[in-house]
Amino acid sequence: QVQLVESGGGLVQAGDSLRLSCAASGLTFTTFTMAWFRQAPGKEREFVAVISRSSSTTRYADSVKGRFTISRDNAKNTVYLQMNSLKPEDTAVYYCAARDSHWAIFELRGPNYWGQGTQVTVSS
Repeated sequence: QVQLVESGGGLVQAGDSLRLSCAASGLTFTTFTMAWFRQAPGKEREFVAVISRSSSTTRYADSVKGRFTISRDNAKNTVYLQMNSLKPEDTAVYYCAARDSHWAIFELRGPNYWGQGTQVTVSS
């Protein structure tokens, strides 16, 4: 079955950088649009970034635009989230998500697979 396993979270200070990874298995990676979501304490899960199957299209939440970069390595079945200039408000559990569709369909219907999440904590 499809498995998404996140790694790379941790405790950092404001202004630091982190790179999250999501290793996918049990799927044909190149047919999946991949994305990152996050959920802060007491808040709903929110979209962070999405990347198309060929990496030709990326989209970001306004709150992370210019600071975060999503990328993928189809040879390694892995998607990444490079997070720079981290802020305390970036503190959340970060989830990898996927849908076996074009990215436009992903934006309409959302993901149908989720990882277990990795904690990112940014201290001020």
